[in-house]
Amino acid sequence: MRLLSFFSTTPLSGRLMKRILYAISLTVACLLYSGLIAHAESANTFFDEGFALHQKGDLSGAIKLYSRAIESNPAFAMAYQMRGAAQQRLKKYPQAISDYAMVIAYGESYFKAVGYYNRGVVHNMTGAYSEAITDFTLALELDKKMAGAFFHRGIAKSKTGDLAGRFDDFRQAAKLGDLSAESFLNTYFPDWRLPPLLPVPLPAPAEPLKPVSP
Repeated sequence: MRLLSFFSTTPLSGRLMKRILYAISLTVACLLYSGLIAHAESANTFFDEGFALHQKGDLSGAIKLYSRAIESNPAFAMAYQMRGAAQQRLKKYPQAISDYAMVIAYGESYFKAVGYYNRGVVHNMTGAYSEAITDFTLALELDKKMAGAFFHRGIAKSKTGDLAGRFDDFRQAAKLGDLSAESFLNTYFPDWRLPPLLPVPLPAPAEPLKPVSP
């Protein structure tokens, strides 16, 4: 109020007015910046405390603190990721799927791949196999060496009757080091390391015999 009354009762030169307004804008910018830092620090603090509870097995307590971190920073991809993981452990699958969707929305490329992968796993767990295949495929578009995505996509394909697709995905997963895929293939397809056989070309049809003239 004092500042407003000063402007309204004291005639100022244009140059002085510009200086005062510039100083005010700097002050406001500093306050906004310090506020952003405080929000970031509080979000990180809530996240760290939530992660500590998560490691101790207090999933409900962890979820509350991850939620407070997200309230302080609505674009906190890691907080969504860990809250989704806690929700998944508690079998709150719709909530986990929602959190993984936010990881995809706010995360960098690697986080997006993890978000698609984790959401695909939950879809597999709930029987939504077509959605799972889509999510694993999107994860692999971002990270072509994600062995787990190949393995779990193979599981989803087997549930939809695509056994050839399962074999191909398990084979890729095993090549990338997935031990579960390798164990399955060693048990049921011991020759899986061999290159696939090329199809044998069919012989060209023989020309019809021409009738012999008498």
